[in-house]
Amino acid sequence: MSSTKIHLSKATFTLSAPDIRRLPEDTGIEVAFAGRSNAGKSSALNTLTNQNGLARISKTPGRTQLINVFEVAENKRLIDLPGYGFAKVPLEMKKKWQKALGEYLEKRDSLKGLVVLMDIRHPLKDLDMDLIQWAADSDLPVLALLTKCDKLSQGKRSAEVLKVKKALATLNADIRVQAFSSLKRTGAEQADVVICDWLAQDDFIQDEADNLELS
Repeated sequence: MSSTKIHLSKATFTLSAPDIRRLPEDTGIEVAFAGRSNAGKSSALNTLTNQNGLARISKTPGRTQLINVFEVAENKRLIDLPGYGFAKVPLEMKKKWQKALGEYLEKRDSLKGLVVLMDIRHPLKDLDMDLIQWAADSDLPVLALLTKCDKLSQGKRSAEVLKVKKALATLNADIRVQAFSSLKRTGAEQADVVICDWLAQDDFIQDEADNLELS
């Protein structure tokens, strides 16, 4: 990989946008986080960046109503997408969130990796599968984090991970599955490696180009 090391701990909040038209210029690399409103998305972001308050955690699931942007390095961003599926909010607001989510996924060229968070006790709901299927069809790599794994025994946790891996293997896509716990930091190191590799893609390509010029 590139000699440039990405550090998620350097992530800083940039802005919140109601739709893609308010986002930063569509250049560089973005890794997006998506999941049901009760999947622990904000907690995972805070764990991966080693910052307790980077992403706001609410006692009421579904409070992430905007697209939140965090800059990790120049032209390298983490994107916190609106949660889906659970929030007790008016239907019109849900539709607005879903539109913002869909537009981002379909039109954002800088999106290079998708982290899908699912409660390990309730994975692969219809909306989760729709999202992962879309990513597979779009040749977008996916990291499926099965959150709250500390709530299961080691044996049950391993069984759930294996079951999800088998279900997603039928898509024949670049999908990695792992157990994750924000509380215990289980899987945080492995997830960090995957996400940082995605964010460093353009550096790797530039290094390759530079090496070709020197050869």
